[in-house]
Amino acid sequence: MSRFRKDPDPRFWRLNRSLEFDWRLAPYDIDQSQAHARALHRIGVLDADELAGIDAGLDRVRERIGEPGFQFEEADEDIHMAIERLLGEEIGPLAGKLHTGRSRNDQVATDIAMAVQAHSLRAMELTRAAMERLLDLAERHREWPMPGYTHLQRAQPVYLGHHLLAYFWMLSRDLLRFQATCGSAGTLPLGSGALAGVNWEIDRNALADDLGFEDISPNSIDGASNRDFVLDYISAASICAMHLSRLGSEIVIWSSSEFGFCELDESFSSGSSIMPQKVNPDSAELLRAKSPRVASDFLSLLGAMHALPLTYGKDMQEDKEPFFDAVDTIELCLDASVGMLEGIEFDRERLEAASGDEMLAATEVADLLVRKGVPFREAHGIVGGLVREALQRGIALSELDEEELRGHSEHLDREFYEALKRQSALDSKRIEGGTGATALAAQIEGARQALSAAGERVDAERS
Repeated sequence: MSRFRKDPDPRFWRLNRSLEFDWRLAPYDIDQSQAHARALHRIGVLDADELAGIDAGLDRVRERIGEPGFQFEEADEDIHMAIERLLGEEIGPLAGKLHTGRSRNDQVATDIAMAVQAHSLRAMELTRAAMERLLDLAERHREWPMPGYTHLQRAQPVYLGHHLLAYFWMLSRDLLRFQATCGSAGTLPLGSGALAGVNWEIDRNALADDLGFEDISPNSIDGASNRDFVLDYISAASICAMHLSRLGSEIVIWSSSEFGFCELDESFSSGSSIMPQKVNPDSAELLRAKSPRVASDFLSLLGAMHALPLTYGKDMQEDKEPFFDAVDTIELCLDASVGMLEGIEFDRERLEAASGDEMLAATEVADLLVRKGVPFREAHGIVGGLVREALQRGIALSELDEEELRGHSEHLDREFYEALKRQSALDSKRIEGGTGATALAAQIEGARQALSAAGERVDAERS
C-alpha cells in the first residue's frame, strides 16, 4: 500500500523525480546490486538459483538500458526504482528479494561513491595528459626568453619553458587532489541501511572487496549521510578549472595583436562573423568562463548540505546535478586543453623583443649595488632614480653615461651596463626553482620524474 493517503500531486512528482539526472548512475547501481546479491547469497538469503537469476536479470537490464532509443517510463521516480522495475519485468517477484538488507539511502550513497571514484580516475588521466603536453612544450622552449609579469606589467625576463612549467606544477597538485578524492570515496556506505544499519549480518568487508572499496564506514549514520567525497571531487575540479582559467587567460592575452606571443591552431579558434581578418581564441576564452561554473557547483552542494540534520534529507538528492555538471565540465576542459596545447605556436622574435626591455633588469642593478655593500632599500631608491631619469629624458638606461651614473651613486661603474643585458638577468637566477638555465634543467628533470610518478599514481588507482 502506498504511504501516501492519495496520489502525489503532479507538481510534487516533478519536483521529487530525479531520473533526468541520476540515470547516469545506472552502471554503478547494477554493479552494486549484483555484488549485494552475492552478499545475500553468502548469508543464505538467496540460494544459488536465485542468485543466478538475479545476476542474469541485471545483465539483461544493463543491456536494455544501453540499447539505442531506450526510454524510461514516466512513472520511474529515480534510476534505482527504474532498475528494480526493469528487473521485475525480467525475473518476476524474485526481484523483490534484492532489496533485503539495503535501504535506498545507503544504495544511493554507494552508487555516487562509485561514480566519484571512476571520474576521479578519469580526471587523473586527463590531468596527466595535460602535464605531459606542458612538459613537452617547456622542453622545446626551454631557452626562449620572454618577459615575466606582475600586475600584467613587464617585470623580469624568464624563459618560456620556465613559465610553462608553472602550469605543469599546478596540474601536478590537481592530480594529487583527484587521487585524494579517490581515497575519500573509497569507504563503503552499503550496510548502513537508512541510518541504523541493517538486520542482516552481511559481510561488509567482503562486499567492499567485491566492489573495489578500500574500507567500510565505521558509523552507519555517517555512512548514510556522508557526501564529503562528492564535495572533495567538485572542490578538486574547481581548483583545477581555476588553474586552466589562468592558462586560458594568458593564451588570450598572448595571442592578441598587441602581444603576438603565440597563435592557436585554427581547429581551436574561430573566425569573426563580420571581420574576416580576425582569429578568435575561443577555446582559451571558454577555459576562463567555465571555471566559475564548476565553483558554483561546489557552492550548490555545500549549500544543500549546510546545516542538514542527520541522517538523511531529500536535500541530498541535490548532490548529483552539481556533481555531474562538474564532471562534464572539467573533463571537457582538460581534454580540450591538451588539444589546444598540441597546436599552439610561439613567436620567438616577439618574445625576445619584449624581453629585451632594459627596464626589466632594474632588480639586477639593485642587486649589483647590494654586492658592493649598499643596503637593498637604499639600492632600490637609487635604481628608481635612474629609471625616472631615463623615462623623463626618453632614453634607455644604457644610454646614461658613467658620469651620470656616478651622480646617482659612487658605486655605479661599467658593471652597470653588463647587468642590463637580458642574458645576465636570466643567468643570475641560479637558485633552485629559478629561471636560470641550470636551475631550469634541474626543474625539467624533476618534472619528468613527477610525470612518471603521476603515471604510477594513475596505474595504482586503475588497479
